[in-house]
Amino acid sequence: MMFKDKVVIVTGAAMGIGKAIAAAFAREGAALVLGDIVADKLSATVEELKAGGTRVVGLAGDISRVEDANALVDLAKNTYNRLDVLVNNAGIMDRFLPIGEITDEVWNKVLGVNLNGPMYTMRRAIPQMIEQGGGVIIDITSAAGLGGGFAGVAYTTSKHGVVGLVKNTAWMYASKGIRVVGIAPGGVNSGISLGGVPSEFGYAQLAKNLATMPRSGEVDELANVVVFAASEKASFLNGAIIPVDGAWLAGG
Repeated sequence: MMFKDKVVIVTGAAMGIGKAIAAAFAREGAALVLGDIVADKLSATVEELKAGGTRVVGLAGDISRVEDANALVDLAKNTYNRLDVLVNNAGIMDRFLPIGEITDEVWNKVLGVNLNGPMYTMRRAIPQMIEQGGGVIIDITSAAGLGGGFAGVAYTTSKHGVVGLVKNTAWMYASKGIRVVGIAPGGVNSGISLGGVPSEFGYAQLAKNLATMPRSGEVDELANVVVFAASEKASFLNGAIIPVDGAWLAGG
């Protein structure tokens, strides 16, 4: 088992991609700390993994609140006295809103979850990882973090920001034994909500790119890449953004 005696945090772990990532680490022997804003679904996921023999704790909270993000990272140290892997997966969509239609409410909410949340957890985790002599951070970005035609303006901006978090943090802390990798999914059958009624204009523009997607991925396909990137098998992988999109971006 690649993660026996290792401790892994996964945000947005109650369902979809996050739940698949948590289950994939569990199969490799990891002890887990899971976070999500949907308390009942998080509790169900925790109990399901416990029933399979996984050491796991969960903490419901809003990752866009610094107090909740800090508490999740602190739970790993307080429960297991270490933190080996942080997976920032929690994210929300923006209804494909272009800048001419975006509201302050949607902008602030999307950037709060998708960009501030990972910054908060990374900032809290780095000192613990330095103290241990190393660690791995995996940030889930998106095809929308590498191009402009895959989502609305808030989601696109937030995921471009995550790319910056990955690259800067990897460079800054490589000498401390910390690796940071971004995973950029294309379309995945994850069940993520658009967040409301989509923009008619925005969707019409984005449909031009959506029509070129070779196929949608499955959550387990993405989870397998995350586990590999976090493992010792990927020990020289640092500061990279890995598209996991069935060649969608390759055709652009």
